[in-house]
This record gives sequence, structure tokens and C-alpha cells, in this order.
Amino acid sequence: MKDPQVGWIAAIIIGGIAGWLAEQFMKSDMGLLMNIVLGIVGAAIGSAILTFFGVNLGGWIGYLIAGFIGAVLLIWIVRMVRGRA
Repeated sequence: MKDPQVGWIAAIIIGGIAGWLAEQFMKSDMGLLMNIVLGIVGAAIGSAILTFFGVNLGGWIGYLIAGFIGAVLLIWIVRMVRGRA
């Protein structure tokens, strides 16, 4: 996510929202800090995956969508590795 319209503070806020949405969708119980980390890391992973398939999202909404997709994937991967957490 190299969009100049999304700064660091916005990335933290949007990442937190994306992580929280993924947490609710996956019925997981994480804390606020983990939601933010999931959203930010998820946005990087989601953006890379979407770019691989030729989808290029930008701005706040794109960051939120990519963060949600990536965070859901991260939660799913952790569950696969550790068992149903």
C-alpha cells in the first residue's frame, strides 16, 4: 500500500477497523493492538495478493478492503497452524 493519500496515522486507524471487521467476521477474540497489527499487515498481504491478480485498489477504501482480506487470511492461517483458536 504505497498510496500517498494514506498516512501513518490513517493506516493505524484503518488497520484497526479492518482488523476489527476481520475479527468479527471470523468470530475471533483479539485485542485492539492485535486488530491494528492484523489490519496493517493484512493490508500489505491483501494488496500483494490483489495486485498479483491485477486488481489495484487505492485510497482509504482500498486500504480497508485489502486490510480486511489480508487479516481474514492471517486469522485463517493461524487457525490452521495452531488448530481452532
